[in-house]
Amino acid sequence: MRKIFTDIPNEKWYDWKWQLANRIMDVESLNKHFPLSNEEKENITKVLTKFRMAITPYYLSIIEQNNINDPVRKQAIPSIYETIIDPTDMMDPLHEDVDSPVPGLTHRYPDRVLLLTTHICSMYCRHCTRRRKVGDNEDSHFPKEQLEKGLEYIKNTPEVRDVIVSGGDPLTMSDNQLDWLLGEIRKIDHVEIIRIGTRTPVVMPMRITENVCNILKKYNPVYVNTHFNHSNEITEDAKNACEMMADHGLVLGNQTVLLRGVNDNPAIMKKLMHDLLKIRVKPYYIYQCDLSEGISHFRTPISTGIQIVENLRGHTSGLAVPHFVVDTPGGGGKVPVMPNYIISQSPDRIILRNYEGRIVTYNQPSVQKVSPAKAPDDIKKYYSKDGVANLVNTGNETVDYKKLAKEGPKHSEKQ
Repeated sequence: MRKIFTDIPNEKWYDWKWQLANRIMDVESLNKHFPLSNEEKENITKVLTKFRMAITPYYLSIIEQNNINDPVRKQAIPSIYETIIDPTDMMDPLHEDVDSPVPGLTHRYPDRVLLLTTHICSMYCRHCTRRRKVGDNEDSHFPKEQLEKGLEYIKNTPEVRDVIVSGGDPLTMSDNQLDWLLGEIRKIDHVEIIRIGTRTPVVMPMRITENVCNILKKYNPVYVNTHFNHSNEITEDAKNACEMMADHGLVLGNQTVLLRGVNDNPAIMKKLMHDLLKIRVKPYYIYQCDLSEGISHFRTPISTGIQIVENLRGHTSGLAVPHFVVDTPGGGGKVPVMPNYIISQSPDRIILRNYEGRIVTYNQPSVQKVSPAKAPDDIKKYYSKDGVANLVNTGNETVDYKKLAKEGPKHSEKQ
C-alpha cells in the first residue's frame, strides 16, 4: 500500500519506464516527497557533489519515513558518512578495470567473463561497489560498438562457458536491446550459461513483465541473480516479480551484501534467507562489503559474517545457507570464509565439531581417487592446471591401486 505518491494512477505507477523517468535525483525532489531537516538537506547536498543519487518512487515509498534507522532508507538516501574516505578505500577495489581485455568486459576466472552493458541503475545503492562508473554524469547504455567488441572477445575465447551480464543494471535496457544482446551471446557455441545480475525486482519490480520474462526464457539456461538485503524489501510487488520469473523457468539466486546497521545480525539475516526461499529465490552469496570509496561506514568485521553463517548452519535448512565470501582486493577473486569445523586431522581420521559443538570422528578413506592421468578424456578438461590444484593433480599417477587395497590405509601417507 502506497503511503506517498498516492496521486499517481496505477497505470503510471506500474509502468517501469515512468518509474525510471521519475527517479528522485536531487534534494528538492526528495524533500517534496520525503520531508528532511535542514541538516539532512545540507549533508545530502555535500554527498551529491561526489556521488549521485537516484531512487525510484516505488523504492522511496517502502521506506518508513520517521525512522532514521530504517534499513531501506540507509541503502537509498545519502549519508554524510559517504564524504569520509577511509585510508583503505579504493577506486577500483576488485581490479575490474585492470582485468579488462576490452572495454566493459572483465575476464578474471578461467571459464567466465563479466560483461557490463550500461551505466544506468534504476536506483543508485549507497553501498555500490561500482560507484566510480555507475551513475556517472551521463545516464547511458554502452554503445552497441562496445558491446560488439565484448562479444567478439567471447567468440574468440573458447574457454569461456559462462557469461555474467551486469552493469549498472542490464534490465534498464529496452526489451529489444536485451533481446538482441542475449541472442548474440547465445549464438556463441561454447557459451553454456548466461547469468544476469539485476536489482530491478527489489527497487523497480514493475520492470519484470511477461514480455521480458519471455525474452529471458527464450535463451535458457538463464540464471537471474538479484540483490535483496533485508526482508522489508520483499513486498507483494517484489514477490510477484520473482514468482513471475520462476514461473517462466528462470532460476533465481540472491546476492546479499553484509551491511552495518542493515542486516549485520543473525536473526535479521535468517529471516531474509527464509523469506527469499518463500518467493522461490535461492540464497547464493553473502558478500563482505567491498573497499569502494565512501562506504566504510557500511563495512563490518569479517567475523560478523562468520558468526551469521554459524547461526545459519545446522539451525536452518541448507537451502537457506548462502556462501559468505570476500571479493578480495586487487582482483584476487572471491574467497569463501566460514566457521572452522575441523579440529584436527591425520591421514587416517579427521576430528570435527558439528553445529551444536559436539565432537565427532570421521575415518578417512584408504583408496585413492582416480588421478587426472587416468580420467576419461571428456573429464580431464575440468582438472585445473594452475597453482596448488596442479600440484595435487600430479604425483598421483603411479599409485598401485591393487597393492593399496591389499595393504590398507597405512600407505595413505605416501599418497
